[in-house]
Amino acid sequence: MAITRRKFLGWLGAVGVGTTSGKKNAHASAGKEFAGYPDSLGVLHDETRCVGCRSCEDACHRINNLPEPEKPFKDTSILNDKRRPDEDSYTVVNKYETSKGVRFRKIQCNHCLEPACASVCFVTAFSKQPSGAVTYDPSVCVGCRYCMIACPFEVPAYQYNDAFTPEVVKCTMCAPRLEKGELPGCVEVCPKEALTFGKRNDLIKIARQRISKDPDHYVDHIYGEKEMGGTSWMYVSDVPFEETGMREDLGNTPAPKLTSGALHVVPMVVALWPVFLTGMYGMTKRREKIAAVEKAHAVAKAVQEAETKAADQLLHAMETAKIQQENALIIAQAEKEKAVKAALTKTDTPKSEEDS
Repeated sequence: MAITRRKFLGWLGAVGVGTTSGKKNAHASAGKEFAGYPDSLGVLHDETRCVGCRSCEDACHRINNLPEPEKPFKDTSILNDKRRPDEDSYTVVNKYETSKGVRFRKIQCNHCLEPACASVCFVTAFSKQPSGAVTYDPSVCVGCRYCMIACPFEVPAYQYNDAFTPEVVKCTMCAPRLEKGELPGCVEVCPKEALTFGKRNDLIKIARQRISKDPDHYVDHIYGEKEMGGTSWMYVSDVPFEETGMREDLGNTPAPKLTSGALHVVPMVVALWPVFLTGMYGMTKRREKIAAVEKAHAVAKAVQEAETKAADQLLHAMETAKIQQENALIIAQAEKEKAVKAALTKTDTPKSEEDS
């Protein structure tokens, strides 16, 4: 992708902003434990109630203006494939064969209390909001994609097909709707109340009530209550979570603590980033210059080959026309001689009859 001077300077400006004001998400960058914002919101997904209708996927696409999928949302045959969120789908539903039969699980960003994506982002493109949502600011993103590597749930996706303004995309828990006091789109349309929205602390209480009320039905575990330091999106189920494709090896340590050993070099990275960008800018311009020269040579060669081919074709056409003309003259001469001979024969016939 070509880098314009304007885009390059914009990147340098973004690095400057990240260096001077990168403390807005200090919870992650400082590597300190963060229990979450008071009264932050979240969603509880009850796998025992999900029927795999994909209504949540449909709503997510409509609200976020995502492209239509190859198969309509009412086509549940796609549930046979194991999918993950990508640049065109912020949430997906997968089907699993478990020890208690078929189960469905909705997959999206889990909105960690201490997000791994934010802990490795040195320009603070990702941040944890008081609402509980983890949001993204594309205006400062430099496209390093460390967030994609850091996320233990493999959620952030990159718009590789966008050659000019690619972004890292994922579920935002419908943050714009939350600001207006509305429900996340997926929660609003769920026909089986498999998704419950509310304050995270209240959701934990609801989950524990369901488990205690029917201990033979539910697994005694709220997934996301403590995993990776806790998440705003949590799950309850009647089968071990590994049977529905969830990781149970993450532990309870928040992501920033796991990355703190590497994060001490971030100031140095930030300091060197402009140098790296300058070098990358120079190399890109050099590649563009070389590419332009190669393109000019290729065009000249193509023109020369086309002219040579055209000349050969013209010569061949002229030779063919000459041969055809000569053949036409021979045929015309033969026809002329034949006509003369026929005329002479016709003239001689009456004289023979008079002599007789």
